[in-house]
Amino acid sequence: MDDANGEPPLTTDQANSLCTDIIDEVGSSVVASDDYLRSLLVAVLSKQHALIEDVPGTGKTLTARSIAHTIGLEFNRIQFTPDMLPADITGSNIYDEEARNFRFAEGPIFSNIVLAEDINRAPPKTQSALIEAMQEKQVTVANTTRDLPDPFFVIASQNPIEEEGTFPLPTSQLDRFTIKTNMGYPERTGERNLIDRRLARRTSMPTVEQVLDPETIIDLQEMPEFVHVDEEIREYLLDIVRATRTHEAVDTGVSPRGLQRLLEAARARAVLEGRDFTVPDDVKLLAPKVLSHRIVLDSAALVDQTSKPEVIEDVLDQITAPLMNEL
Repeated sequence: MDDANGEPPLTTDQANSLCTDIIDEVGSSVVASDDYLRSLLVAVLSKQHALIEDVPGTGKTLTARSIAHTIGLEFNRIQFTPDMLPADITGSNIYDEEARNFRFAEGPIFSNIVLAEDINRAPPKTQSALIEAMQEKQVTVANTTRDLPDPFFVIASQNPIEEEGTFPLPTSQLDRFTIKTNMGYPERTGERNLIDRRLARRTSMPTVEQVLDPETIIDLQEMPEFVHVDEEIREYLLDIVRATRTHEAVDTGVSPRGLQRLLEAARARAVLEGRDFTVPDDVKLLAPKVLSHRIVLDSAALVDQTSKPEVIEDVLDQITAPLMNEL
């Protein structure tokens, strides 16, 4: 049944248990929905990146930091600003007076998990410095290419309601994010929990325990490669993506890269759910998060204030999901 050569590094039950441990531990620190945390973990398992679009103060930084600490990875936060230069992210060559030569000083991108805070506040030239890092897991400075740590992924955030001093992310960069999600406001009980937590301690920073080591998370990231994708699921994926290109509200549909990312995300969700095979719900539940930011609406849809997730949901409604028995 395996779609990859060799044996998986973990059993399905072991992978499911590790995923549960991560979500439970991060959830003990972050007041957020289970769906939100699982979406971010899908990005991690896919070896890809996540974009969080939400208002300030919802806990995006805490979430990224908690995930990094829980799985034992190095974490860096980059606060994007309008005057930021590409070298502020990638690093640069500086002159060492004692050695009398130039040496490379690594920028904050050299980390396992990078939180790109308010990514849309940086000018396009600086935003583009992330594209090579996100796609190739490397950076090039002064004609020298340097590999980034393994594993490496970016969790970026942007404010959806503030436009002054912001620069819209180019389509080429949006296409590098596997998942686009939002944290949202917590339920009333969650916000009450925040009050109780804050009153019960002198520091405002919750803590989490490390439940995985970096070697284990790398093994966990290999598990989706061993998830079987049935022929009917493959056709379902194609039907959805190709339908976005002919939808009446869409000017530019999902690219072949988007198709691959949806496939990868579906396999990652199967691992998260404790399966070694995909089911239609893996595709259907993730499609709005994986595909919405990859389409470009036409002018009429923009005038009508049609949202991109609404278009993807309409596409899903038009296509019949395959009926499958568990393998």
